[in-house]
Amino acid sequence: MTTFNELNISQPIMKALQEMGFEEATPIQAETIPLALQGNDVIGQAQTGTGKTAAFGIPMIEHIDPKQRKIQGLVVAPTRELAIQVAEEVNRLGKIKGVRAMSVYGGQQMGRQIRALKDGPHIVVATPGRLLDHMRRKTIRTSDVQTTVLDEADEMLNMGFIEDIRDILKNIPEERQTLLFSATMPKEIRDIATNLMKNPKEVKMKAKKMTVENIDQFFIEIPEKQKFDTLTNHLDFYAPGLAIVFSRTKKRVDEITDGLQARGFRAEGIHGDLTQGKRMSVLNKFKNNRVDVLVATDVAARGLDISGVTHVYNFDIPQDPESYVHRIGRTGRAGRTGEAISFITPRETAHLNLIEKVTKSKMKRMAPPTYQEAKRGQQQAAADKLRKKIDQQDLQDYQETASELLEDYDSMTVVAAALKMMTKERRNAPVKISSVQPISVKKAQGGKKHHKGRPQNKKFYGNRGQSGRKQGGRNQGGRNRQGNYQKRRNHNSNN
Repeated sequence: MTTFNELNISQPIMKALQEMGFEEATPIQAETIPLALQGNDVIGQAQTGTGKTAAFGIPMIEHIDPKQRKIQGLVVAPTRELAIQVAEEVNRLGKIKGVRAMSVYGGQQMGRQIRALKDGPHIVVATPGRLLDHMRRKTIRTSDVQTTVLDEADEMLNMGFIEDIRDILKNIPEERQTLLFSATMPKEIRDIATNLMKNPKEVKMKAKKMTVENIDQFFIEIPEKQKFDTLTNHLDFYAPGLAIVFSRTKKRVDEITDGLQARGFRAEGIHGDLTQGKRMSVLNKFKNNRVDVLVATDVAARGLDISGVTHVYNFDIPQDPESYVHRIGRTGRAGRTGEAISFITPRETAHLNLIEKVTKSKMKRMAPPTYQEAKRGQQQAAADKLRKKIDQQDLQDYQETASELLEDYDSMTVVAAALKMMTKERRNAPVKISSVQPISVKKAQGGKKHHKGRPQNKKFYGNRGQSGRKQGGRNQGGRNRQGNYQKRRNHNSNN
């Protein structure tokens, strides 16, 4: 795994990434950011959910002068949902530097958008039709645009926006940097790359087969502040043999480890700041059962081979499905079954759906154990030890003393006292974990929503055959000069 520290990113953006809870870059980010920072045009081929927004957002923000209240970055996205989500993430990334993004899309009042644009956003994230409307009105001027991003280009092709994209690019200064992202690379998108980009560098993330077997997957939906108590209650109630807890940042790994130790758990943490010697020492303790809970960042998920891990906890859900598969793959090994439990804040349910879709697996909802259930779980673990000792039938030396106790106390009291002595009663020490922002993505693809007043694409455009022709509009190779062209333009203004 590559950390953002290794990518030559400026301190303001590094600070923003830390506040968002990100330290390790996804593969598309690790390959795209250095190329884009050097000023190259880039074609990125990657699926949704791989961290594309930061892959283009970070270099775009780096190139912007926040003192110049002009549009210096432009992102074109197929849907209003994606435009809103991208603008939100870019605003978080650019917050410390003072770079501001604004989303522009159909369905909003034009007058309100024009007033907001007068405030001077540095980056505009827009759907194609509404962007062209603003460009014609000169309420969006592109003369100062340095970086243009086409996000989900194949989706814009499928929705009939390919000519709009060409028009937009032809009206932006030629010396711009262009970053194009697409899950697939059909001929029409390849033509844009050939004719309207300058010697683009290609970054291709192969769609890996991501399946998980022998692992029961669960999620617990809880607020951020309740995660730690839920974790300790779960550990007590289910008494896992060996457990790994994954968190997004080194700081949180240290805090969770300290908190678990304060409550009486045998826990150790590993992350990228540890020396190799310290890391190996912690792993050896874990392998030899001298540590019950290992707390780790994603660095530890790569190449970690420990048998006997029964539970994996995603204290923080990872930012991409591939990391999720690597994490939970630490259990369910060598033919054994394992359990993976992910803690999800209410705002992260869309990201959960995306992971389920990519991994082709369904997570079952689990209710968080209560403190009383956790106490009951601890007592049950002590009772299990008693049963095992009874089954071993090696108790002759203790029967005389047991008989004496039963002369003074009833059997219920004696057994209860034995259980109390054997039960690990947790110290309810207060623990504070620093918060990170939830991961939010647009709703998982599939079953796209159509907006009020906007006809569904298939009904409006008619059939799209292999030839690329569309009924009553234009084909993918050029414009139809008939009256239906104006109808299409009117429809675009609602996007």
